[in-house]
Amino acid sequence: MTVPGSRASKLLGGDSFSFSEAIGGWRGLIESAAPGFVYVLAVLLTDERFIPAIAALAVVAVLVTIRLVQRSPITQALAGVIGVVIGAVWAWRTGSETAYFAPKLWVNGAYLAGILISMAVRWPVAGVVMGLVHGTGTAWREDPIQMRRAQLGSAVLAGMFVLRLAVQVPLYLADETAVLGTVNLAMGTPLFALTLWVVWLIVRSVGRKPEPQDQPQQP
Repeated sequence: MTVPGSRASKLLGGDSFSFSEAIGGWRGLIESAAPGFVYVLAVLLTDERFIPAIAALAVVAVLVTIRLVQRSPITQALAGVIGVVIGAVWAWRTGSETAYFAPKLWVNGAYLAGILISMAVRWPVAGVVMGLVHGTGTAWREDPIQMRRAQLGSAVLAGMFVLRLAVQVPLYLADETAVLGTVNLAMGTPLFALTLWVVWLIVRSVGRKPEPQDQPQQP
């Protein structure tokens, strides 16, 4: 996912949903989008195939350094470091600018496979997360309504990964680097936040402890 799993779990288990928290605030949104934006911009402005990769790595280094200087948590900045490094190295070694986005496509495919498997074995990931968040374990699996909600929520999450792959893989195969980069940004953190909100609407009651019943007063 484009948002760290711990924050996603917290959002799903809350009584309300915060889009600002889902994207990590404006700073988190900028940090997630900046490397890809700079990469695409460098692709458009230069014919040197190595410069875009170097530019993306430089942006990540600056973002992490700023947080270190300010002594603020670097989790958000580090979340995308590995992906940027792998993408940059991949593009560098293959000589293909579009290859920068290949690792992200593989990650989306892996998430999709994992979610579909969890649904097939009737341990939908949305239900597992909600059970852990609310501390009720697997009790939700005994309730047909909660199971259906967990399956539907997981299906919505899987649908996001299907949509990403359906749109971006053809662009990758067509070597449309600039278009792919733009679409990748639009279908990154903003799409994930919107999807997470829909999932929250569906599964927010899953795994919750039942409300205590008021005892009738004795006459």
